[in-house]
Amino acid sequence: MHAYANPTRFLKLARPLTPLLLVSGLLMVGASLAWGYFAAPPDRLMGETVRILFLHVPAAWLGMGGWTAIAIASLVELVWRHPLAALAARGAALPGMVFTAICLVTGSIWGRPTWGSWWVWDGRLTSMLVLLFLYFAYIGLTQAIDREGAASRIAAIFGLVGAINIPIINRSVVWWNSLHQPPSLTMGKSSIDPEFLWPLLGSTLGFSLLFGGIVLARMRTLLAERQTEARLRRKAAAVEAGV
Repeated sequence: MHAYANPTRFLKLARPLTPLLLVSGLLMVGASLAWGYFAAPPDRLMGETVRILFLHVPAAWLGMGGWTAIAIASLVELVWRHPLAALAARGAALPGMVFTAICLVTGSIWGRPTWGSWWVWDGRLTSMLVLLFLYFAYIGLTQAIDREGAASRIAAIFGLVGAINIPIINRSVVWWNSLHQPPSLTMGKSSIDPEFLWPLLGSTLGFSLLFGGIVLARMRTLLAERQTEARLRRKAAAVEAGV
């Protein structure tokens, strides 16, 4: 783990990996969505609206996956004091928030013809909305920490506490009477027809590659900003010492 604690080593890996993830992710997303939207047949019950599946489900998984990444990075920062852990958590926050918002919007569009309503206070929907608010709070907290110079451990603690919501989202359709359908994919089992399953898996993998590329790009940007800020501070200190 600490082999890449050195920013130089991290950048040596991240520079070629970032465009590789972004390009391969875009290609896979494009191919999978084209397959799902134009080649897959309409569903017997949901008709053409089933095609929202290929965007909605990956967005939901990556919304939860983004906060899971924040929680893991926060734990690494608190326990092992890994110098890049805070950057990894912050890098995952914005794309995680965007995917969560996409999940809520596409779910609302899907719910209108399926449930007859744009929104219901269902356990799955409500806990996903809470996740979006957690992202807003986390990003606001990290920005405030940067402005005020407070300890980054505060954001790490918040990232760990917020992770309590992830199993609630995952198990909400099991624990409570829910309009939302139960899990269609579990360990080793699937209730999804292969005509929908394969493009869904392809789009999920593609969006995951995009997510990884975006996180690496954001980490590189944040690291460059910190290095620039440190150089400016050293120059300012040298000028003051010379005076």
